[in-house]
Amino acid sequence: MGQPAPAARVGFQVHFVEREQDMMAIGGRLLSDAGQELDVMVIDLAVRDAAWQPDVRAQVIERVLAALAAACGLQKSAPTWWVNFRVIDEGSWGSSGGVLSVLPLLESGVFTEERVKAVRAALGGA
Repeated sequence: MGQPAPAARVGFQVHFVEREQDMMAIGGRLLSDAGQELDVMVIDLAVRDAAWQPDVRAQVIERVLAALAAACGLQKSAPTWWVNFRVIDEGSWGSSGGVLSVLPLLESGVFTEERVKAVRAALGGA
């Protein structure tokens, strides 16, 4: 979302965790008992508090699923791929021995002016 910027890239991390089929269930049934190989993926997308209106969230989710499908050589994502979009409250994200904030990024040029205004409004004029 927004624009590619080195200052923002360090705030994005991707973690891959592989689970055995007897460690995942769909509809209360372990995948190992499903009787077929299912392509299951759960993407847990955690973002700092900002202006994440439903249309922006939808756009992010759709782009993540499309990028994963492309990376896997597929036309579209599988119906067993899910994205959880979680917003971490301002003051609740930490790294490098301290609490991180989205506020310093507002003046860094990472966000478009339109996005800066939306983020400030979402955070109560911060």
